[in-house]
Amino acid sequence: MSNKSVLPPKFADGPHGLGDPDDRSLRKVEVEVVIPKLMREKAKVEKCPKEVFDFEQCCKESSLLMVVKCRKQNSALKDCITAWYRNDEFKQLCTEEYLKERSEYRRTGIKKATKRA
Repeated sequence: MSNKSVLPPKFADGPHGLGDPDDRSLRKVEVEVVIPKLMREKAKVEKCPKEVFDFEQCCKESSLLMVVKCRKQNSALKDCITAWYRNDEFKQLCTEEYLKERSEYRRTGIKKATKRA
């Protein structure tokens, strides 16, 4: 059986055939989808917990009318997340975190457990 792959070597090398653990280049999907998703999740949990709590409380109290009644809280949450999303230091921190996790996955073949809220 051959170890040939249709993928470029940097995506198929490494100890588990998952890519070079030391490669720091990012694919378009990682830059445009994966890292922004990580940024949003991290901002909600670490940077905007008060806004998330306020919005969730409003939704619980308003039931079906939440679309109308919780506009202020929703706007505050969006503003907070957007501010962090535009913060270059935060983006770099999230990128480094992603690269570290990807490198560890490529090195070990073990995916980090995702946290479900």
